[in-house]
Amino acid sequence: MGKLDGKIALITGGSEGIGLATAIQFVIEGAYVFITGRRQEALDAAVKKIGSKNVTAIQADSSKLDQLDNVINIIEKQKGKLDIVFANAGVATTSPLDLITEDHYNFIFDLNVKGVLFTVQKALRILPNGSSIIINGSIHSIKGFPAFSVYAASKAAVRSFARCWSVDLKDRKIRVNVVSPGATETPLAKQLAGGSEEAWQARVNMFSDIIPIGRVGQPDEIAKPVVFLASDDSSYITGIELFVDGGLGQI
Repeated sequence: MGKLDGKIALITGGSEGIGLATAIQFVIEGAYVFITGRRQEALDAAVKKIGSKNVTAIQADSSKLDQLDNVINIIEKQKGKLDIVFANAGVATTSPLDLITEDHYNFIFDLNVKGVLFTVQKALRILPNGSSIIINGSIHSIKGFPAFSVYAASKAAVRSFARCWSVDLKDRKIRVNVVSPGATETPLAKQLAGGSEEAWQARVNMFSDIIPIGRVGQPDEIAKPVVFLASDDSSYITGIELFVDGGLGQI
């Protein structure tokens, strides 16, 4: 018996990285999973990798409210409800303070903050009492790194969402938590490092020297704590930020 048997889950940004790894773990634990993403070819590849009939891919940009409406309508039509929302879709780019532009700010906040807010808001009408909402945060919510100020602010914002929403939704017994990864080997992390394998390896070596566990994380090491937060194993947990970062946020 899986930890999520019979549950219906939505994972935004589910075509690669942490989202895809979480979709795989959710299916292993018995859930039916809807994944979203902006690129159909990436979604098709993700469905093939998940390798289960218990997944549906929906092309959608989480920063576009009409597309979020469509996602929720499809889920309602097919399954009638949602039990788990993993608001995972996000972007990251860097800029030093003196070079930040309005476009840079909007690009990050439109998906990382607005997208999370309206994903959750629009899902509420098909979330039964006792459901679980998980938001993908980041160690950047508490750590300062050069040129990451806008991205870090977006992750601090969603951490605050969880605090407030856990109170807003307390009468419905809906739990809201944040999982905050540290350095993790994902396509987005490799892109931020410069895109080449050499640049990524240099980043890995740098982080390995400062992370107490001595290495970067893998997507499935984030996915399994998300399963915990989605399941009844975390039934007395709400409003928290769970760091999955090899200890970097604690030093």
